[in-house]
Amino acid sequence: MQVNIPLKQTVDNSYDITIDTIKKVHFDKKVAIVTNPKVAGLHLAYFLSKISAKELYIITVPDGEEYKNQDSVDLILESLFNHRFNRKSMLIAFGGGVIGDMTGYTASIYQRGIDFVQVPTTLLSQVDASVGGKTGINNSYGKNLIGAFHQPKAVYIDPHFLSTLPKREFGAGVAEIIKMAVTFNRNFFDFLETADLHDKEVLQEAIKQAVQTKADVVAKDEKEHGLRAALNYGHTFGHVIENETKYKTYLHGEAVAIGMVMANEVAVAMNLMIPQEAQRVKELLQKYDLPTSYTIEDVNSFYETFFLDKKSLDASVTFILPVGIGGVKITDEVDKELILSVLRKFGNN
Repeated sequence: MQVNIPLKQTVDNSYDITIDTIKKVHFDKKVAIVTNPKVAGLHLAYFLSKISAKELYIITVPDGEEYKNQDSVDLILESLFNHRFNRKSMLIAFGGGVIGDMTGYTASIYQRGIDFVQVPTTLLSQVDASVGGKTGINNSYGKNLIGAFHQPKAVYIDPHFLSTLPKREFGAGVAEIIKMAVTFNRNFFDFLETADLHDKEVLQEAIKQAVQTKADVVAKDEKEHGLRAALNYGHTFGHVIENETKYKTYLHGEAVAIGMVMANEVAVAMNLMIPQEAQRVKELLQKYDLPTSYTIEDVNSFYETFFLDKKSLDASVTFILPVGIGGVKITDEVDKELILSVLRKFGNN
């Protein structure tokens, strides 16, 4: 005997990404802006001049990747309960990738899911973290291992927020732009090699191309069953580096930059990329003062940490490898000894 629950349906999660100065907008509902002290001090007054709501609250959480955890989520949840938010209420993520990920995750679990909007204030979050609906937090086992796919209702990318961005934060965002060009768009990579992203108009064009590239991928594979995993180029290695350094030494984009260099070494060893192409990628990263080297203290321990990656399955590790510049290969069939030989190049000799 069985009972069937017919739940087949088509859900339209489409939304717009606006790359321009934020226009004034009113929300006829309870709204909470989730931010941190640094962003609030720099930009909250400007943002509040652009938005209004039936009831508007500000929730401030500590600044930094080390605070992207359940304690911070609990802080947000407690405020929502105290102010009696309901299923029609909304959150606004106002900050970088950490704020965006935590706010989106909190929105996904509060009363089984409420709406949220992304207003990214760093280059990295504008070109990558705010787009695509990945949300989550870190724990002692690794990065983003707890989370949900929860698409925002809208993304507002205002170049105004980049005016106060520190040099390292800017470079971290550039790393994610380069990541998308290497894996999906050779012409975009060629453009980046000669472009000066410190020029506002050139940067806005690069943001547009990066966002469009990611949007195209997400539209084809929203829940990361295949193609979307390619957006994690550099992340498999980068997440281990972040874990080893307890998220305190490198910004996320900086760790990804090193991870890209490591992934390229694997690709060269597998004849997927020629050394000259790997060098071009490395030089483009260095153009924006991104780190491209890392000393691995324990190669075997580094390798074992791969298995905590969300893309890995049981006894195999999934690697995202460039195929030249503009192509990508997702594979779990890389020989362990080949990986170890590459890791030894970064070892503490």
